[in-house]
Amino acid sequence: MADILTLETPRLRLRTWCDEDLAVLAAISADPEVMRHFPAPLDRDEAAAMLRRIRDHFAAHGFGLWALERKDEGQLIGFTGLGWTGFDAHFTPAVEIGWRLARDQWGQGFAREAALAALAAGFERLGFAEIASFTALSNRRSQRVMQAIGMHRDPADDFDHPKLAEGHPLRRHLLYRLRLDEWRERCP
Repeated sequence: MADILTLETPRLRLRTWCDEDLAVLAAISADPEVMRHFPAPLDRDEAAAMLRRIRDHFAAHGFGLWALERKDEGQLIGFTGLGWTGFDAHFTPAVEIGWRLARDQWGQGFAREAALAALAAGFERLGFAEIASFTALSNRRSQRVMQAIGMHRDPADDFDHPKLAEGHPLRRHLLYRLRLDEWRERCP
Protein backbone atom coordinates (compact mmCIF):
# COMPACT_ATOMS: atom_id res chain seq x y z
CA MET A 1 0.00 0.00 0.00
CA ALA A 2 1.32 3.44 -0.94
CA ASP A 3 2.21 5.98 1.71
CA ILE A 4 0.05 9.09 1.47
CA LEU A 5 1.46 11.74 3.74
CA THR A 6 0.01 14.95 2.29
CA LEU A 7 -3.19 15.77 0.41
CA GLU A 8 -4.26 19.14 -0.98
CA THR A 9 -7.59 20.72 -1.80
CA PRO A 10 -8.22 24.27 -3.02
CA ARG A 11 -8.41 25.59 0.56
CA LEU A 12 -6.85 22.90 2.72
CA ARG A 13 -3.73 20.87 3.30
CA LEU A 14 -4.07 17.46 4.93
CA ARG A 15 -0.66 16.60 6.38
CA THR A 16 1.08 14.45 8.94
CA TRP A 17 1.33 15.66 12.50
CA CYS A 18 4.19 17.43 14.29
CA ASP A 19 4.77 17.78 18.02
CA GLU A 20 3.66 21.43 17.96
CA ASP A 21 0.16 20.35 16.84
CA LEU A 22 -0.66 18.85 20.23
CA ALA A 23 -1.77 22.16 21.77
CA VAL A 24 -4.35 22.76 19.04
CA LEU A 25 -5.55 19.13 19.05
CA ALA A 26 -5.90 19.29 22.84
CA ALA A 27 -7.86 22.56 22.69
CA ILE A 28 -10.24 21.25 20.02
CA SER A 29 -10.73 17.95 21.84
CA ALA A 30 -11.37 19.71 25.16
CA ASP A 31 -14.20 21.83 23.73
CA PRO A 32 -17.45 20.41 25.15
CA GLU A 33 -19.44 21.49 22.09
CA VAL A 34 -17.00 19.81 19.65
CA MET A 35 -17.09 16.67 21.80
CA ARG A 36 -20.85 16.70 22.46
CA HIS A 37 -21.37 13.46 20.49
CA PHE A 38 -18.46 11.65 22.13
CA PRO A 39 -18.42 10.16 25.62
CA ALA A 40 -16.40 13.08 27.07
CA PRO A 41 -14.01 15.89 26.15
CA LEU A 42 -10.33 14.93 26.26
CA ASP A 43 -7.76 16.40 28.60
CA ARG A 44 -4.24 17.16 27.36
CA ASP A 45 -2.86 13.73 28.29
CA GLU A 46 -5.73 11.99 26.49
CA ALA A 47 -5.16 14.19 23.43
CA ALA A 48 -1.45 13.30 23.53
CA ALA A 49 -2.34 9.60 23.65
CA MET A 50 -4.67 10.11 20.70
CA LEU A 51 -1.89 11.83 18.74
CA ARG A 52 0.43 8.88 19.47
CA ARG A 53 -2.25 6.47 18.17
CA ILE A 54 -2.69 8.57 15.02
CA ARG A 55 1.06 8.57 14.37
CA ASP A 56 1.28 4.83 15.06
CA HIS A 57 -1.53 4.22 12.54
CA PHE A 58 0.38 6.21 9.89
CA ALA A 59 3.54 4.25 10.64
CA ALA A 60 1.75 0.91 10.40
CA HIS A 61 -0.53 1.60 7.42
CA GLY A 62 0.80 4.60 5.47
CA PHE A 63 -2.41 6.60 5.99
CA GLY A 64 -4.49 7.87 8.87
CA LEU A 65 -6.11 10.95 10.33
CA TRP A 66 -4.39 13.90 8.69
CA ALA A 67 -3.84 17.21 10.45
CA LEU A 68 -6.14 19.64 8.67
CA GLU A 69 -4.60 23.01 7.90
CA ARG A 70 -6.08 26.04 6.18
CA LYS A 71 -3.83 27.16 3.33
CA ASP A 72 -4.78 30.84 3.61
CA GLU A 73 -3.66 31.17 7.24
CA GLY A 74 -1.52 28.09 7.81
CA GLN A 75 -3.79 27.43 10.78
CA LEU A 76 -4.40 23.90 12.10
CA ILE A 77 -8.18 23.53 12.36
CA GLY A 78 -8.65 19.85 13.21
CA PHE A 79 -8.29 16.53 11.44
CA THR A 80 -9.84 14.44 8.71
CA GLY A 81 -8.85 11.05 7.49
CA LEU A 82 -9.07 7.31 7.27
CA GLY A 83 -8.42 4.60 9.81
CA TRP A 84 -9.09 0.99 10.59
CA THR A 85 -11.94 0.56 13.05
CA GLY A 86 -10.86 -0.24 16.58
CA PHE A 87 -13.68 -2.58 17.61
CA ASP A 88 -15.65 -5.61 16.45
CA ALA A 89 -19.07 -5.12 14.85
CA HIS A 90 -21.08 -6.67 12.03
CA PHE A 91 -19.33 -4.43 9.45
CA THR A 92 -15.73 -4.78 10.66
CA PRO A 93 -12.94 -4.98 9.79
CA ALA A 94 -13.51 -1.74 7.93
CA VAL A 95 -11.77 1.45 6.98
CA GLU A 96 -13.64 4.43 8.35
CA ILE A 97 -13.53 8.09 7.47
CA GLY A 98 -13.81 10.67 10.23
CA TRP A 99 -13.23 14.31 11.06
CA ARG A 100 -13.08 16.76 13.95
CA LEU A 101 -12.90 20.51 13.43
CA ALA A 102 -12.53 23.47 15.74
CA ARG A 103 -15.95 24.98 16.42
CA ASP A 104 -15.04 28.34 14.84
CA GLN A 105 -14.38 26.49 11.57
CA TRP A 106 -17.82 24.85 11.34
CA GLY A 107 -20.24 25.76 8.59
CA GLN A 108 -17.62 26.67 5.97
CA GLY A 109 -17.56 23.37 4.06
CA PHE A 110 -14.13 22.34 5.33
CA ALA A 111 -15.25 18.92 6.63
CA ARG A 112 -16.84 18.06 3.27
CA GLU A 113 -13.87 19.34 1.26
CA ALA A 114 -11.33 17.44 3.33
CA ALA A 115 -13.46 14.28 3.47
CA LEU A 116 -13.73 14.21 -0.33
CA ALA A 117 -9.92 14.39 -0.56
CA ALA A 118 -9.60 11.56 1.97
CA LEU A 119 -12.15 9.44 0.07
CA ALA A 120 -10.28 10.03 -3.20
CA ALA A 121 -7.04 8.89 -1.56
CA GLY A 122 -8.73 5.85 -0.07
CA PHE A 123 -10.33 4.71 -3.29
CA GLU A 124 -7.91 5.90 -5.96
CA ARG A 125 -4.53 5.54 -4.28
CA LEU A 126 -5.05 2.97 -1.54
CA GLY A 127 -7.53 0.79 -3.43
CA PHE A 128 -10.18 0.27 -0.78
CA ALA A 129 -13.38 -1.39 -1.98
CA GLU A 130 -15.52 0.35 0.65
CA ILE A 131 -15.19 3.11 3.23
CA ALA A 132 -17.53 3.44 6.19
CA SER A 133 -18.42 6.21 8.58
CA PHE A 134 -20.51 6.17 11.71
CA THR A 135 -21.74 8.54 14.33
CA ALA A 136 -24.10 8.77 17.27
CA LEU A 137 -27.77 9.02 16.41
CA SER A 138 -27.82 12.60 17.75
CA ASN A 139 -24.95 13.89 15.59
CA ARG A 140 -26.87 15.52 12.74
CA ARG A 141 -23.90 17.64 11.58
CA SER A 142 -21.75 14.60 10.84
CA GLN A 143 -24.69 12.83 9.22
CA ARG A 144 -25.09 15.79 6.84
CA VAL A 145 -21.39 15.62 5.94
CA MET A 146 -21.68 11.88 5.29
CA GLN A 147 -24.62 12.50 2.99
CA ALA A 148 -22.88 15.43 1.26
CA ILE A 149 -19.89 13.23 0.36
CA GLY A 150 -22.15 10.61 -1.19
CA MET A 151 -22.32 8.05 1.58
CA HIS A 152 -25.55 6.17 2.16
CA ARG A 153 -27.21 4.53 5.12
CA ASP A 154 -29.24 1.36 5.46
CA PRO A 155 -31.11 1.52 8.81
CA ALA A 156 -30.62 -2.25 9.14
CA ASP A 157 -26.86 -1.53 9.49
CA ASP A 158 -27.23 0.78 12.50
CA PHE A 159 -25.60 -0.62 15.62
CA ASP A 160 -24.91 -0.19 19.31
CA HIS A 161 -21.31 0.94 19.75
CA PRO A 162 -19.55 -1.88 21.62
CA LYS A 163 -17.29 0.52 23.53
CA LEU A 164 -20.25 2.29 25.14
CA ALA A 165 -22.20 0.74 28.00
CA GLU A 166 -25.77 -0.45 27.69
CA GLY A 167 -28.04 2.54 28.33
CA HIS A 168 -25.40 5.16 27.38
CA PRO A 169 -27.19 7.97 25.50
CA LEU A 170 -24.63 7.86 22.65
CA ARG A 171 -24.57 4.08 22.26
CA ARG A 172 -26.84 3.88 19.19
CA HIS A 173 -24.83 4.64 16.04
CA LEU A 174 -25.79 5.16 12.42
CA LEU A 175 -23.57 3.51 9.80
CA TYR A 176 -22.95 5.09 6.42
CA ARG A 177 -21.00 3.47 3.59
CA LEU A 178 -19.60 4.24 0.17
CA ARG A 179 -18.31 1.60 -2.25
CA LEU A 180 -15.61 2.03 -4.85
CA ASP A 181 -18.05 1.44 -7.73
CA GLU A 182 -20.34 4.18 -6.36
CA TRP A 183 -17.36 6.53 -6.05
CA ARG A 184 -16.29 5.85 -9.63
CA GLU A 185 -19.84 6.43 -10.84
CA ARG A 186 -19.88 9.83 -9.15
CA CYS A 187 -16.28 10.83 -9.90
CA PRO A 188 -15.17 9.23 -13.17
